[in-house]
Amino acid sequence: MAPPTTTSTPSWPRCLRFTRGPNPREWPVRFRRCTRAVCLEEPAPRFTPNEFQENPVRVLAAMSGGVDSAVAAARAVEAGHDVTGVHLALNRMPGTLRTGSRGCCTVEDANDAWRAAEKLGIPFYVWDFSERFKEDVVDDFVAEYAAGRTPNPCLRCNEKIKFAALLEKAMALGFDAVCTGHYANVVTVDGHPQLHRAAEDAKDQSYVLGVLKEQQLNHCMFPLGDTPSKALVREEAARRGLSVAAKPDSHDICFIPDGDTRGWLAERIEMEPGRILDAEGADLGEHDGALAYTVGQRKGLKIGRPAPDGKPRFVLEIRPKTNEVVVGPKADLAVRTIRGIRASWAGQPVAVFHQFMDEEQAVGASSSSIRVEVQVRAHGDSLPATAWLETVLDPDTHPLGDQDRAFRTELVMVLDEPLSGVAPGQSAVVYHGTRVLGQATINTARAGVPADLGFSA
Repeated sequence: MAPPTTTSTPSWPRCLRFTRGPNPREWPVRFRRCTRAVCLEEPAPRFTPNEFQENPVRVLAAMSGGVDSAVAAARAVEAGHDVTGVHLALNRMPGTLRTGSRGCCTVEDANDAWRAAEKLGIPFYVWDFSERFKEDVVDDFVAEYAAGRTPNPCLRCNEKIKFAALLEKAMALGFDAVCTGHYANVVTVDGHPQLHRAAEDAKDQSYVLGVLKEQQLNHCMFPLGDTPSKALVREEAARRGLSVAAKPDSHDICFIPDGDTRGWLAERIEMEPGRILDAEGADLGEHDGALAYTVGQRKGLKIGRPAPDGKPRFVLEIRPKTNEVVVGPKADLAVRTIRGIRASWAGQPVAVFHQFMDEEQAVGASSSSIRVEVQVRAHGDSLPATAWLETVLDPDTHPLGDQDRAFRTELVMVLDEPLSGVAPGQSAVVYHGTRVLGQATINTARAGVPADLGFSA
């Protein structure tokens, strides 16, 4: 069996075949359902992952070429499932792929995935998703920065590629589940899936999976979710004779080869010099292009005049319409109230939110509030907060003065303590204990809190 190559680029969704194809027959068995209940008002218990025990199912294992996805596929095979491996060719544009074997998105990584599949004795394919990846992830990344927002491409890839395009194709071919090497858990409560944190907090990836909805979670398999440490995964890979056992993790953005996000964006967004201002509007200097900055950034400001207190300045706000960057002291980055748009729920919404969304609401209406924890970065801390839904006029769809303006529902989160570096465009993922309730895209973040909550600002 020869290793996969990328010499030709068939149009999606055809695949490059390296061994026997997946059998399209429909299996009569489905997923085992767990009947254990969890109450939102009580600390959420730690569950074991839903690994479709008892009945074998047809599993499509997404194999990136890294150690995590290889061990996840191995565990699915060992559990008795009928497993087929697939590597996603996500990017064929010259000059946009890293060189070397790094765990994602290179020809070397495809070869590593093929060798792991061969060791496990499972069929293996490379599927070309490069067009979908460019449209849904790369172009979205550029558009978000052009609008002055800070996107998370890994989260978008999970939402649009791995658990949308890939999952859709898997279901069409008769597979029951998609298996990945993510560190997270899916459990089933009263017939509905729930997404939970992994056993190892340091490797937990539930944040970047927070965009998954109930129908997607029904077909997700995360065999590594209850593994206590990454070291144990590497040891297991070595015992199984997998060549990727010592392969380093990939941490940077896969489609930015040298990690220089600013330089990469400058080749795709027209950058124009503009002014750097402080919070009072004083002109501090000139920047090369506002759209390459992000809230919380300190390096690269090139301000010749020091701050009056001698302390560093940080980016507080990006103003794409006026091409201005607002900077100030670190203390001014602290926010308490976050408003999110395009909220989605990882399984069934909690009762108070479900009821609010099921009923027609007037502008200004709000749901009952619940206590949650909020996380705004993939490896950031989760902070206690009070959250509720609120119906507001939608300024993005109708001009001022239009009596028929549309409205939207926003997720409002008021943190118990201030948090720095919160940028529009990031995802705010909401937790209750280990359970992921859902997420929303951050639209605004402010230092103050609503007066009627009785909190101190």
